[in-house]
Amino acid sequence: MKTNSVVLFTWIIAFHDVASDCGCQKLNRETPDVPTISGQVCQQQAQGAHSHYRDYYGELEPKIADMSLVPGGTVYVGTDQPQFLADREAPERQVKLNDFYIDKYEVSNDAFAKFVLQTNYTTEAERFGDSFLFKSLLSPTEQKDLEDFRVASAVWWYKVAGVNWRHPNGVDSNLDNLGQHPVVHVSWRDAVEYCKWAGKRLPSEAEWEAACRGGKERKLFPWGNKLMPRNEHWLNIWQGDFPDGNLAEDGFEYTSPVDAFRQNVYDLHNMVGNVWEWTADLWDVNDSYCYRYRCAARSQNTEDSSAGNLGFRCAKNA
Repeated sequence: MKTNSVVLFTWIIAFHDVASDCGCQKLNRETPDVPTISGQVCQQQAQGAHSHYRDYYGELEPKIADMSLVPGGTVYVGTDQPQFLADREAPERQVKLNDFYIDKYEVSNDAFAKFVLQTNYTTEAERFGDSFLFKSLLSPTEQKDLEDFRVASAVWWYKVAGVNWRHPNGVDSNLDNLGQHPVVHVSWRDAVEYCKWAGKRLPSEAEWEAACRGGKERKLFPWGNKLMPRNEHWLNIWQGDFPDGNLAEDGFEYTSPVDAFRQNVYDLHNMVGNVWEWTADLWDVNDSYCYRYRCAARSQNTEDSSAGNLGFRCAKNA
């Protein structure tokens, strides 16, 4: 799941009942109103293609730790069967890409902590003094006290003082046992600075989608069209009644470790589900919930915004 800067992002609390809105919309500091749109989950059987990838590219690619080489060429992005018209998922179009590398995993808290330690970087959420938090992480009393600080079009998101990447699940939370979970409450600018430090960059939206599709065309998910192949969970999303009853049937109530859920032949993990991910591109205003755990799904946010469902991974020229 991807998001652009005023920006694209991939997210934690997507869920099965797509007739409801699970809050993937804008979470910027002006909390704009965005219309709720519904969709329908397609349950089709599909098998993976491009099984030659590892045989061919596995021999040719120079190894870069925890990155995968994605072959370039002319690829399809977008869809002619959009589920959310307001997100401008359509039309399907062809773009030409060069070979590129992309991180196998979302950037983890441990990795981001190394960046902060070496650079003394302060995130925008830390400078602003707040970030957006999902309602289930707040007590009923806190929800009542903060009801004037909700996102107008997604009232299950609250702007909460003291929340940032070091305190991801509330002002009194910490990173204990979350070192290998994705860093969240990071803005687009924060992500850009991390990637620069790592000698990388954010992926373009087209690169992100090509990587997500794993060499397949016109498939809903990185592995095919069926949400639960072999009746198994292949991603971390919301199960149950949204927004008050996450059954966590996939094993995770909130985020999952970044190395959970390998999803395609490029050896990429959590491309859909877990958290939304920033991309480099600006949102095209001329050309948010949940059936947004598809490769074609997109959303937007302002470049200074942060939230508990928003992280990133890096890319690099081949």
